[in-house]
Amino acid sequence: MVAKGYSIGLTCPSGNEAAQEKARRYRRLALLLPREHGAWGLLLVPMVTGAGVALRESNHIPPVVLLLIAALSLFWLRTPLESLLDTSVMKAQTRDERVAVAITILGLGALASLSLAALLWSGQNPLLWPIGAAAGAAFLGQALLKQLGRPARMLSEIVGIIGLTASAPAAYYVVTGKFGATAWVLWIANLIFAGDQIHYVQLRIHTARVEGFRAKLKHGWSFAAGQFVMTAGLTVACLFRLMPAIASIAFSPLLFRGWFYFIKRPAPLVVRKLGWSELSQAVAFCVLFIAAFVLAK
Repeated sequence: MVAKGYSIGLTCPSGNEAAQEKARRYRRLALLLPREHGAWGLLLVPMVTGAGVALRESNHIPPVVLLLIAALSLFWLRTPLESLLDTSVMKAQTRDERVAVAITILGLGALASLSLAALLWSGQNPLLWPIGAAAGAAFLGQALLKQLGRPARMLSEIVGIIGLTASAPAAYYVVTGKFGATAWVLWIANLIFAGDQIHYVQLRIHTARVEGFRAKLKHGWSFAAGQFVMTAGLTVACLFRLMPAIASIAFSPLLFRGWFYFIKRPAPLVVRKLGWSELSQAVAFCVLFIAAFVLAK
């Protein structure tokens, strides 16, 4: 019995070993996968709206699929690249970690390169070059602002979404072959939407224990000002027919939840619930914005 028990003890990992293995797996994922989960939505929502509006004019789908693969690959590539270059909190330390990170970088780089080569082959889609340059400049600016620390955190995130939301005009352009007023409206509309989301989430996190209308307004006056500016901007855009008037409905849920925050009853902040709520806001925006352009055609 003792020998049998001893044998079992050799083959079954202890609780400590299991915990260590779990920690290693978690660390490996953190080295390879982007940790800014919300940024995936900030990239995909503009691309979906850009492609959705474009498909009312053309059914040229393969280019937007290639653009999606390239954009996701490049976005994903940043995390393992930072891990390898020791420019992030999570750094590849052991040989196995460095090998895994290097393989991921090579795979994602090859996927992005092939997709972009197909999009740009024989001089196709030449305006993707300046769009990509603008997005790259935004990401570089974000990286520089991050070096300034916490005071520049909000500004760095806003600069970063300029690059992420460039996927909206890019998607519209590769489908239609045009980069005009609609492409600019798509970029600006998605920038406004994403900026409001980031500002709202930060407000909720930093005022989780603030109660009462006056106290909330004192801490969130800049967000309230942004709500007014957004409303004014949408009104001007509709009056000058820069976008269909009905498209402003896509921003209604965003405005409602923003103003409702100041009068809602205090409740504990559940970050996961907040994340799902913002995801539903993104889905609603996509559906309503695309539908508005389709109905206005």
